[in-house]
Amino acid sequence: GSFICMHSLCGGFSELPPTITHQSPKDYIVDPRENIVIHCEARGKPHPSFSWTRNGIHFDVDKDAKVIMKPRSGTLVIDISGGEKAEAYEGVYQCTARNEHGTALSNNIIIRQSRSPLWSKEQIKPIFVQEGMPLVLRCQPPAGLPPPIIFWMDNNFQRLPQSRRVSQGLNGDLYFSNVMTEDSRSDYICYARFPHTQTIQQKQPITVDYKAVLVLTSDEPLEERQPVFLVPSDFVSAKLVLRGQVLELECIAEGLPTPEISWIKVSGELPAKRTSFQNFEKTLRIVHVSEADAGEYHCTAKNRLGSTHHIIHVSVKASPYWISAPQNLVLAPLETGVLTCRAGGNPKPTIAWFMNGVPIENSPEDSSRTVEDDTIIFTEVQTGSSAVYQCNATNEYGYLLSNAFLNVLAEPPRVLTPLNTVYQVIMDKPAFLNCVSFGSPIPRVTWFKDSRSSILVGDPYVFHDNGTLEIPVARVVHSGKYTCVARNSLGISENHVYLEVKEPTRIVKQPEYMVVQRNSDVVFVCKVKHDPSLIPTMIWLKDNGELPDDERFIVDSESLTIREVTENDEGTYTCIMNTTLDQDSVSAKLSVVEKPDAPTDLELTDPGVRSVQLSWIPGDEHNSPIKKFLIQYEDALHSSGTWNNLTEVPGTKTMAHLKLSPYVHYSFRVLAVNDVGYSLPSLPTHVYKTKPAAPDENPSDIKAMGMEHSNLVISWKPLTGLQSNGPGLQYNIMWRQMDVDKDWNSETVANVSKFVVAGTPTFVPYEVKVQALNDYGNGPKPPIIIGYSGEDLPVSAPENVWVRVQNSTLAEVHWEPVPAKAVRGRLQGYRVYYWKERSLHRHTTHSHAHHMEQQTLNFTGNRSHGKIPGLHPYSIYLLNVRVFNGRGEGPASSSLSFKTPEGVPGRPAFLRVTNSNLDSLTLEWGPPHERNGHLTGYILTYQSVNNTNEFGQLKELVLPPNETSITLHNLKYSMRYKFYISAKTLKGPGFACLNACCHTLVFFLVYPVHPVSPVFGNVSSSVGEDGALISWEYWGPERHIYVEYIVENSDEDWQKEMVNGSQSHMLKGLKEGLAYKVRVVAKSHADQTVHRSEELLVTVPAMASRQVDIATQGWFIGLMCAIALLILILLIVCFIKRNKGGKYPVKEKEAAHADPEVQPMKDDDITFGEYSDNEDHKPLKGSRTPSSGTVKRDESDDSLVDYGEGGDGQFNEDGSFIGQYSGKTERDGVQAHESSEAPSPVNAMNSFV
Repeated sequence: GSFICMHSLCGGFSELPPTITHQSPKDYIVDPRENIVIHCEARGKPHPSFSWTRNGIHFDVDKDAKVIMKPRSGTLVIDISGGEKAEAYEGVYQCTARNEHGTALSNNIIIRQSRSPLWSKEQIKPIFVQEGMPLVLRCQPPAGLPPPIIFWMDNNFQRLPQSRRVSQGLNGDLYFSNVMTEDSRSDYICYARFPHTQTIQQKQPITVDYKAVLVLTSDEPLEERQPVFLVPSDFVSAKLVLRGQVLELECIAEGLPTPEISWIKVSGELPAKRTSFQNFEKTLRIVHVSEADAGEYHCTAKNRLGSTHHIIHVSVKASPYWISAPQNLVLAPLETGVLTCRAGGNPKPTIAWFMNGVPIENSPEDSSRTVEDDTIIFTEVQTGSSAVYQCNATNEYGYLLSNAFLNVLAEPPRVLTPLNTVYQVIMDKPAFLNCVSFGSPIPRVTWFKDSRSSILVGDPYVFHDNGTLEIPVARVVHSGKYTCVARNSLGISENHVYLEVKEPTRIVKQPEYMVVQRNSDVVFVCKVKHDPSLIPTMIWLKDNGELPDDERFIVDSESLTIREVTENDEGTYTCIMNTTLDQDSVSAKLSVVEKPDAPTDLELTDPGVRSVQLSWIPGDEHNSPIKKFLIQYEDALHSSGTWNNLTEVPGTKTMAHLKLSPYVHYSFRVLAVNDVGYSLPSLPTHVYKTKPAAPDENPSDIKAMGMEHSNLVISWKPLTGLQSNGPGLQYNIMWRQMDVDKDWNSETVANVSKFVVAGTPTFVPYEVKVQALNDYGNGPKPPIIIGYSGEDLPVSAPENVWVRVQNSTLAEVHWEPVPAKAVRGRLQGYRVYYWKERSLHRHTTHSHAHHMEQQTLNFTGNRSHGKIPGLHPYSIYLLNVRVFNGRGEGPASSSLSFKTPEGVPGRPAFLRVTNSNLDSLTLEWGPPHERNGHLTGYILTYQSVNNTNEFGQLKELVLPPNETSITLHNLKYSMRYKFYISAKTLKGPGFACLNACCHTLVFFLVYPVHPVSPVFGNVSSSVGEDGALISWEYWGPERHIYVEYIVENSDEDWQKEMVNGSQSHMLKGLKEGLAYKVRVVAKSHADQTVHRSEELLVTVPAMASRQVDIATQGWFIGLMCAIALLILILLIVCFIKRNKGGKYPVKEKEAAHADPEVQPMKDDDITFGEYSDNEDHKPLKGSRTPSSGTVKRDESDDSLVDYGEGGDGQFNEDGSFIGQYSGKTERDGVQAHESSEAPSPVNAMNSFV
């Protein structure tokens, strides 16, 4: 078969048609000051000869002494250094390369001389323009080759500033959307730079006369105009651009105010990655234009008076471009091949074929060649058919020319890869074993490994068309000897290569980012792991350069140490580990920082009545930029010796305008701040005194309220010395009774923060003002605040009190509100006192017959009713209602009695197992303490529980109210059972089994009957140096045994340690001097506590430290004598300076005690053979419960607003009282303790003014 002849392969052939390898560009603009060099290089075997045509006619190089063709090359060098003009050699040149196997052609190379003509001499008159009108300054540079680059400058060679208002167009003109007075100048100069000759031509300066502008302007505002386009001038324009080039669309508009330009593409979105806006949005630029960029573009100019737009129709054409260029073709005799020449363009290019530079239709006939449009098909080629074919693709915008040869050869295979080449690769990297061969017909390459027992095929090998064997992921097992064999019909050739797979080089410990202060040492660690057969080389770089030649830099085998770091050492340090095959590198940054030096040379300038300018010189930043400056002041008049923060300024500023207060003796200082910290303060400035003035503000936080029923206390926050603004600070207190007095009462006071007005009526509104004044005048007008005189106790009780009982635990009390006058103060609300007189049950014990403790509920605001939750069912209650204000509560209403109906009963008093046998047991229980009505019976349910905690069938028994025991028969031996019992009244049964008050018992039935007695016994402890040894006896079946312990009187969670089958365990890590509660627990497979031992108190004694009697040590005696002498000297000094005070700092410690957190008891504790105090929340098999996990009864739609805020218990939203049957919990006790706080001495001090 045929193959494409690449350069690396074609070099092995003995016969080769010519191929152009290098040529000058098609459009070649030359510098007239330099020699003209036209490149044409080609290769072939034999080496080709070269000739040229100029403008289609043979160019005889030998006849022109100025033209030289380089040896073994077609490159022409035209010497014009002797004064010849380059334009004499302009024209269209084409190079031809020939040998006996064919002819190759270069492109048509158009030679043109670069031109930079001078500007024509002209006299430019000054331009007169009215302010606000548009202006265009024309550049009109001379036509150059290539076109010049235009820019505008002034006489000082400074570019003229441009903006949305003034900008340069693509044609080089300078456009003014509207002229301003600052545009008047005499040096508008247009420059043209010609890139090839690097020359700059200057146009005569243009003057816009300044005086003319002033004459035409007036004080009247300029007349504004809607936008009008200066470029383009018409409403619609068209633009043609070639594929691959740059599309530039321009819209420049005039108007006042200056218009803004925006762009859209009507037929689609602008290509974001290829689009940019230039010249203040006036130019739309799209690079690498494609056919998709054709369409309609709109530019819009807009100001506040209106807008206008311009439409640009963009069409995209394309000069020819390659889709598939023809490739060199090598065929053996009688083989078949194809040359393909496919090109795109708009319009579509025409394809023309040439053979050895001659149109193919004029070439000798060849029966093995067939031309079909863009394809030449060769069939059964013969020796001697070698030739060079040219494909020319042309349309109106350009052409493409490509050479491709057909080489007909008969060559045996030959391997070009050197013999016994050793390839070394890093593990897990790809390996490429080359087998470069040539021959005609094309050799077929096969590979073998080691013994050549079989051909390599499939994974993990990849075979490339050029004979290369690829192993994508090289492993150690792939190392070895490989043989490549190249075969064709004319022979065979083979070669041996070797592959060695090496361990990768890796930095296993890399340097870290370091931030250090000056003069410290830094160590960068760089440890490497590498293949033993490879020798690594460590290189350290600083900022990608060599390390400084400094003995402070110490390079070891695995580290870099920098001694006594300086600021110059900061940078990025890179550790590079090189081997012959790979490398690894890591970098770490070193930052050397220090606090900045103090600012210097503070200076006060621009003094004002209440301001001054402060400037300074920053100190050294020490390689850490100053972020800010802190300015402080000292007030020698009011607080000498105390420096206060005044303001901060950014680190980039070195001055600050300071706002000052009157009547202050200022001294200023500055501190610099960087990432390390604050500098030392600068030296202070001289004292700067401000003059006194009247106060700028009045006291704040003004309050007016009565402390007694006949007074009004007015208080305020006094002004500070800095706020006083002058000497003689006083406060003018003004007050009057609201809506009664017209005139203000006033009193002036000083050095106080409150004032008492006596003899006021009870609880009436007052208007109050407090104004500051000093010797220089009064402060600003003070605002009026409203306050009330003192309150007195209410004089009336609520009337018409009545109660509506809603259910057995909830009642609603109603009353008539007390008139406002009788409240005699700010109404706070109503307080209901209620208590249980007795229960209606005839079996009530003597202890329950007494009155219950009186309870209260507060109902805030002006209320006329409220709800009382948490009542006991089937009871008689008494209540009364009182109104209260800020002073206290008034008289009570008459006591009212009401009854609560029956409710569901509480849980039975106890549940225990007696007389257990192999298959039966007896349950006993006690009636509930809270019967809440007449008992009608009991409900007993039970079910079995197997070893995996799965429940058996649920059984239920209904028992009469007079029974308190029952014997259950036919129980399964060695099976656990769970029992539930509840009482019921006419209202219904007690709480469901999932409720916290359910009575549950789990009993494990075995023989003999051990569960009745405890399963743990003889729990003891012994404390030694290693810890506390806990020992016990256990007879239960569970194997999950834990020792739990907690510090005595602690609210933390119990700590637990698992025991591995023994009956003793050592607790380590207990703190000396503490007492611990310890217990042993047995848990089920579901981690539920089944059995628990009695708690044991273990005390860890404090270990006495060894004491050394130093009283007899000589050094101690000497030290004591020295201390005594020093004390004597201090006493003498103190006696001499007895009239001078001193401050001696005393260091105090406070022990902070946080309130302990209250942790709830776990609800899954299960006892053995006796009543369980905690509820097991596992549901009964087959039972159903609400999704909330609780059972609601007697629900009410009443709002929570109707419930009081006080009382001793909590209650749910439905009115049911939490803890109604369970009594006080430990949590309640802790919360009560937390709420009772001893009065603080600080709070006591705050009560004084």
